[in-house]
Amino acid sequence: MDKEDIKRLNNDLMLKEPYEIISYAIKNFPGINISFSGAEDVVLIDMAIRTNSDFNVFTLDTGRLHPETYRFLDRVREHYGIKIDVMFPRYTEVERLASDKGFFSFYKDSHNECCRIRKVEPLKRRLSGINAWITGQRHDQNPGTRANIPIVQMDPTFFDDRLVKFNPLANWTLKQVWLYILENKVPYNELHDRGYISIGCEPCTKSINPGEHERDGRWWWESNAKKECGLHFGNIKQI
Repeated sequence: MDKEDIKRLNNDLMLKEPYEIISYAIKNFPGINISFSGAEDVVLIDMAIRTNSDFNVFTLDTGRLHPETYRFLDRVREHYGIKIDVMFPRYTEVERLASDKGFFSFYKDSHNECCRIRKVEPLKRRLSGINAWITGQRHDQNPGTRANIPIVQMDPTFFDDRLVKFNPLANWTLKQVWLYILENKVPYNELHDRGYISIGCEPCTKSINPGEHERDGRWWWESNAKKECGLHFGNIKQI
């Protein structure tokens, strides 16, 4: 597909329900991957299971996730009876960063380097062998960087003009995500019950107070940051 094909497809899908979008993606892109880490992503898995079609799931283990997150990953694996491929960072890069700068350098010089090593590079390795993937991005998730994401796009972050990226939940709100989770008894990370909304690595995530935006709990020491780790950096380039 070229960019014009993607543009037409986006116009066709933009008013469809997430389940319809996922069904189209799985049917038309054999071997498609769902990126899994949080509440939105397990909603995608639940919908994908209902298509009775084959798809792949992967997660990024940075080595610094909460214990609750690891238990959540196993619960999802067991609940749906699926395989979840785990992508780890290159140990040589982690060793270099920890040896040169310690374990919490991101508090001083931003999260970008650590995220690049622990998240972006493993994701790029995973995506290098496929032609399409599905993410749980939403417009209201991060108004500064995600407000304009399309339902389907040529991924502007990796492999220009080759990798197709679906965002089936783009038009959904956080409330809709949780209504689906509760109504369908979908597994979720127990940290959500303790005020955590957007959950990443343990040192970089905190619970939030009522009235705060969900993204305020991520990299809170970087008040002027774009609140992205680099996995979807193309969002910033597009805006």
